[in-house]
Parts: sequence; C-alpha cells; structure tokens
Amino acid sequence: MKCIVGLGNPGKKYEDTRHNIGFMIIDELASRNQWALNQKKFNGLFTMERFNGEKVILLKPQTYMNLSGEALRPLMDFYDIDIEDVLVVYDDLDLPPGKIRLRKKGGHGGHNGIRNIIDQLGTKEFKRLRVGVGRPEGSKTVIDHVLGGFSKEEQISVKESIDDSVKACEAWIERPFNEVMNDFNVK
Repeated sequence: MKCIVGLGNPGKKYEDTRHNIGFMIIDELASRNQWALNQKKFNGLFTMERFNGEKVILLKPQTYMNLSGEALRPLMDFYDIDIEDVLVVYDDLDLPPGKIRLRKKGGHGGHNGIRNIIDQLGTKEFKRLRVGVGRPEGSKTVIDHVLGGFSKEEQISVKESIDDSVKACEAWIERPFNEVMNDFNVK
C-alpha cells in the first residue's frame, strides 16, 4: 500500500495559497481518478483507492501545516504503512514556480511541516516531492509569500507543476522511485 500526503492548511482562507500546493496536487490526483477524499480520521481527510491494482491512500492533514506529522503518523500506524511507501508533497521556496524535484530523503530545509513529520516519524528517510513556489521578492516576508496566492504570471507554470506532480505520483504508484526521479527531475 502506498500513501501520498499533500501538505497544506485547511480552510477557505488558505485554499489557493503557495503553502497549499500539496493540497492542490492531492485534489487534482483525486479528481483525475474520480476519487473523493471523504474519510475524516487521524486529523486528516483521506481516501483509500486502487490504482492499477495497487492500494493507495491520499491524505490531506487537517492539523495546519506545522503539525502535519500528527495526521500522518497515526494513519501509518493504523494501516501499517512502511516508511518506504510514503511520499510527502509540499511547497519549496528554493525552487521556482513550475519546477518539481523528487528526493529519497533529506532535512526539513526550514519547512515546519516537514520538520514536524521528521519529529513524528523519527526519521528523515522518507520520499518527497518538492514543488516550487519561489522566494519572496523585495521586502515581502516568507510568511506573507507562502500564505499568498500565485501571481497571474506564475499561473501557467504552477498548472504545469501540478500536472507533472500528479504524473509523478501516479508513476511512483507503479514503478520504483529511482526511475520516477530519473524521469521527472530532468525537467
């Protein structure tokens, strides 16, 4: 069983913000496969489905970004999901809008949602799909940047990154992560 976790903040106020790109990708993945995240448990919204014969869980933690691990850990425990079968999708300031990067492991890089997942899981050894949201310009703070929406100019590249991310998630359900990294990290 595979588990794909998209990070974000619940509520209308945060819906189209940079920090919610993980939620956007989970929503698009669900939509394309005609799945509904209609189960509420473990401090999250989730669904368990089949994709070409493989069981997959999509999870959107409802704990707010900084406590994302508090939704992931109990779900993993309940369904006995191995850390090898988890992919976390989240926003990354160090990548420009439109770019995605897959990694096998790593630190939190200042991302509080990832920091909490590392704390809750007790390891940095989990797969990640980092989605570029760019750095703030001028005097704009990081918080204002990630809690703000994408500019009109960024919209096209953001749609492309969401599409690439969904394709990468689907590929990972069926193929080894190294192959998926090789395919999608070259773009």
